[in-house]
Amino acid sequence: MPIRIPDKLPARNVLESENVFVMNESRANHQDIRPLKIVVFNLMPLKITTEAQIMRVLSNTPLQVEVDLLMTRTHSPKCTPKEHLLNFYKTFEEVQAKKYDGMIITGAPVEHLEFDEVTYWEELKEIMEWGRRNVTSTLHICWGAQAGLYYHYGIPKHHLNEKLFGVFNHTVTDRKEPLMRGFDDSFFAPHSRFTGVRAKDIDKVSELKILAQSEDAGVHIVMSPDKRLIFVTGHSEYDPFTLREEYFRDLEKGEDIAIPKNYFPNDDTSNDPVVLWRSHASLMFTNWLNYYVYQETPYNFDEIH
Repeated sequence: MPIRIPDKLPARNVLESENVFVMNESRANHQDIRPLKIVVFNLMPLKITTEAQIMRVLSNTPLQVEVDLLMTRTHSPKCTPKEHLLNFYKTFEEVQAKKYDGMIITGAPVEHLEFDEVTYWEELKEIMEWGRRNVTSTLHICWGAQAGLYYHYGIPKHHLNEKLFGVFNHTVTDRKEPLMRGFDDSFFAPHSRFTGVRAKDIDKVSELKILAQSEDAGVHIVMSPDKRLIFVTGHSEYDPFTLREEYFRDLEKGEDIAIPKNYFPNDDTSNDPVVLWRSHASLMFTNWLNYYVYQETPYNFDEIH
């Protein structure tokens, strides 16, 4: 089944060029099926790029998925055209009366700030609390995962000695959990962050479960006891060239940035990167949609609580 997104969203052209099945709105309306309704709270600065990345990993499922895009009211994005935001994004006030099968909260480049110093922190807290009552399952990514763990469980983030930057090997620590179904004993995922959460802090909260971690990247996937909150510290949704673009962007800014690890063959930046994470990224998002959204959400939205 395809992903259902607005006809003129730029991500549509990107996905169709990759032979991803994207359904137009008119065709979707003629199907006698209730699609899964997913809201994506996109906190990344390059929103159009992030849209395509998220839509791509949501598309590899037999379920029809309909996506709403959410932006902050208390912070004005500077890297995305206002026309695009007006055409395709909603604010929380426009969706708070609705219920959703799933929600994705993306990362954000605000790790250097304490949570309460982030301009939209109060708004994000309101949305995370609303999600507990109005969304069947919420998937938090990177800084969004750190924010969610802090808000819901008081788990702090810690500054790293240097940026964790590259593609890292992980191991599954709980094979019985359906989110990890089909995963290999070891799998790769990209990371790009200056802060992280620690296993010893998570272990103090007995109801939380660590599903995957890495010797180099630390805790990767964490789940709440009711399985409605999932926290992923990496960026499995990244496309092949995202880390390369971040690397050269930071070089142009004059920042002291190391070559992303396990990414360029022979650490030669003239080589195209080797993609090691695509299959497991697709598997993780497909498992989330199937086992934690579709299998759990009621057909009647009013029954979500």
